[in-house]
Amino acid sequence: MSKLSGKIALVTGGSRGIGEAIVRRLAADGATVFFTFNSSPDKAHAVAAEIGANALQADVANADSVQNLVKTVLEHPANPAKRVDILVNNAGITKDTLVLRMSESDWDSVIDTNLKGAFLMSKALTKPMMSQRAGKIINIGSIVGITGNAGQVNYSASKAGLIGLTKSFAKELASRNILVNCVAPGYIDTDMTAKISDEQKKALQSSIPLGRTAQPTEIASVVAFLASDDASYVTAQTIVVDGGLAS
Repeated sequence: MSKLSGKIALVTGGSRGIGEAIVRRLAADGATVFFTFNSSPDKAHAVAAEIGANALQADVANADSVQNLVKTVLEHPANPAKRVDILVNNAGITKDTLVLRMSESDWDSVIDTNLKGAFLMSKALTKPMMSQRAGKIINIGSIVGITGNAGQVNYSASKAGLIGLTKSFAKELASRNILVNCVAPGYIDTDMTAKISDEQKKALQSSIPLGRTAQPTEIASVVAFLASDDASYVTAQTIVVDGGLAS
């Protein structure tokens, strides 16, 4: 039997990059997967059709949108048990620039999606998970939430905030067997890193003890572990997956 057979998972921002890898891994491990997208519906529905998942459009920074999303998932025909066992807060955006050039809207939009979105999603599923007396909440942070990074004041702050949110939710919900953890990736092989020059890529890789960037599937593997019963005594933790970069 697959490790997540019979489980219902909801992943935000699941149509590309790390989110898509997580969606594919959880589905491969047997979960019934719902995932959100906020743009590129054709791509999202193509992924959903390929792996038998369910793609739903939502804005995680908007409280009404989050409530409608959770209601839809709990009442969806593909979810006859009317539950969510695993929530992965992956949706995130960047608006990088030096702090002297960063506008208030650059700050607000990143904090709203990356941090407020995780708060709204987790809060919306707290009561259902408390009723179940079980649940897994996994927040996707970043190594820059620990180290900081020039040109990413807003993004770094949002990811640092996720660590505090993780620890606090974990302490509040532990008595109901709801486990809350954070995964902090380092540099990932994505569309962004594919666009940099060979010289830039070489310099980046030389700063990582393992000598390479990570594949999105390597982040998904850690998420899959935390989502499974193998992690039944792990909560309030931030697991760094950075190839030794911040060690």
